[in-house]
Amino acid sequence: MIKESKSLIKDKGGILIVDDEDMIVSVSSRLIDMLGYKTFHARNGEEAIAVYRKNMNKIDIVILDMVMPGMSGGDTFDRLKEINPNIKVLLSTGYSIDGQAQEILKRGCNGFIQKPFRIKELSNKLTEILEKPNT
Repeated sequence: MIKESKSLIKDKGGILIVDDEDMIVSVSSRLIDMLGYKTFHARNGEEAIAVYRKNMNKIDIVILDMVMPGMSGGDTFDRLKEINPNIKVLLSTGYSIDGQAQEILKRGCNGFIQKPFRIKELSNKLTEILEKPNT
């Protein structure tokens, strides 16, 4: 059995989970709670914008689904960047990093994680993004 080199990193802060699938929000919230973060939820882009505006001083990073009904992940990302140019966003999707995901990353998205993800992978990605200074 191969052990992952990085241990589970626990932290504090707030994370906004944006996903239209209830199960993804539920599982992600439990994982994030285990890591010590407070979670905020939004089921679509419009709701994400409203939740972020209301709680932006409490949200350190957004985990954003790429494919949602209504406003897409890419459009949601652009709107969030208009509100806060320094926002940190982890793109999350069941699709590969090719195509639309690459375009969002080129526009300044901070990272990518493919669903389904494991708690250690999520912990490492969050730590990597949150520790990186804004540029």
